[in-house]
Amino acid sequence: MSSPTLSPQAVAEFQFAGQDVPWLLNHWSASKPEQDFLIWEPKSGEHQRWNYRQFNEATLAVAAGLMAKGVSKGDKVLIHCENCPEMVIAWYACAQIGAVAVTTNTRSAGPEIAYFASHAECVGAITQPQFSAILTEYATELNWLVVTEDNSGEPAAAEQTESSTQKFSSLYLKPDDVPKREAEPMLPVGILYTSGTTSRPKAVVHTHANCLWAGRQGSVNLDLRGDDAYLVYLPFFHVNAQSWSIWSVLGVGASIVLQPKFSASRFWEVIAKHSITHIALIPFVFKAIGAQPVPENHSVRVGQFGLIMPEIDGWLNLRTTASFGMTETVTQVTCNNFAQSYPSGSMGKAALGYELLVIDQETNELCQQGEVGELYVRGTRGIQLFLEYYRNEEATNNAFTEDGWFKTGDLVRLGESGNLFYRDRDKDALKVGGENVSAREVEDCCRQVPGIDNIAVVGKAHDMLDMVPVACVVKGFGAPEDEEVFADQIIARCKENLADFKVPRAVYFMDDFPKATLDKVAKNKLRETVNEMPPVD
Repeated sequence: MSSPTLSPQAVAEFQFAGQDVPWLLNHWSASKPEQDFLIWEPKSGEHQRWNYRQFNEATLAVAAGLMAKGVSKGDKVLIHCENCPEMVIAWYACAQIGAVAVTTNTRSAGPEIAYFASHAECVGAITQPQFSAILTEYATELNWLVVTEDNSGEPAAAEQTESSTQKFSSLYLKPDDVPKREAEPMLPVGILYTSGTTSRPKAVVHTHANCLWAGRQGSVNLDLRGDDAYLVYLPFFHVNAQSWSIWSVLGVGASIVLQPKFSASRFWEVIAKHSITHIALIPFVFKAIGAQPVPENHSVRVGQFGLIMPEIDGWLNLRTTASFGMTETVTQVTCNNFAQSYPSGSMGKAALGYELLVIDQETNELCQQGEVGELYVRGTRGIQLFLEYYRNEEATNNAFTEDGWFKTGDLVRLGESGNLFYRDRDKDALKVGGENVSAREVEDCCRQVPGIDNIAVVGKAHDMLDMVPVACVVKGFGAPEDEEVFADQIIARCKENLADFKVPRAVYFMDDFPKATLDKVAKNKLRETVNEMPPVD
């Protein structure tokens, strides 16, 4: 008997047959209705709770309101907010009706917002009073704009309030008005924009199956259990909070405690208040709480970090888990087995469900122990890996090899016993306080100012943010004689067009740049030079 011939799409769909995000919400609403899912912990400390039943009902009610505004399956809805319960409810409301939530960085400048809304073909937007003016001015193609009643728990300023603006509360209609949909696991559910080497960010498409996969596997990677609580203070518009934290929690029916943003002063207070078991760790967190005493017998069991760091384990009295991944990989592609020991600095090994390779970039051959190469990841697109870059077929094709390996652009060293050690990014990107910054994007913006012959944007060491962007400039024809005036012009242009974390903190004028092979700018030498300059704010 011959084996059946099945399309890759059919095989992928079958892995989560009959399941999608609404199915998962309904599952927990029925089996754990009184279990807290979302606990909102604003600056005031007056928290709100939604158990699984209440959260499911709230998302259906808002879904009914979105449908009343004409939103249907496949439509894109821009959600431009800082962390708040409305943002989370709106995201899952879109999922209820098969729409796609497009979450964008609130530090984006007006032209960036205009690009996001236009490129994703958003039909409408949900935002906060503090951002309503910039969306009204730049996202001119939207059919409608809905604004929350406050700014993540803080009252809106008088100038941010417009009587003509429709409020988020008006979206709450009858949950029963939302028709039941047939589950489509491979249907897109969310879009996140990520920086790359080009001047335009790429739109990473996640499916319902991506969400279910992250819930299934991410919870295992992080040792999450049904009675655990994850403190979420990183931005919801990034994959760490949206997938690594919240989707992992959904996978086991646990709880999230959501804060507007990280608070050093309330860090241990909130952990004790809600018996937090899991947190995300980035260098900024270490610096912010470094001077505080660590409470004895606190509840945190796992800290999600990029590397194995025994020093952190001993200091914070928890277990760090090596978690490496990207927006495109949905959840962690490397992790550690909690029952085993790993060398300090290790990223761990391949997480279940992913295949990894380390490829020598010159020979295109597999790396051997001790060698450094580019990390390749393989899984099923739309499940373990993102589905595509929206409206960018060329970028999608370039991201994969012919046999399906996703090229991360990250360099790693293959260590003893298969341990991986992070080395550097092949892509021309900076990491500014946890935000990815494309040096190419900043350079292209700077070049709009007349008088630049050559420019190179590099990262300069910074006490709190690890690094910040600075611009190295070779002056050309038409450059102002006053270098301070010229620097102000360059920075002003960036402030007008780029998110604040992308704006150079300083401009350094040079006669020429150091060169590497093939006459390329030796940015490693430039980094050494700028780090010898006085510190910047």
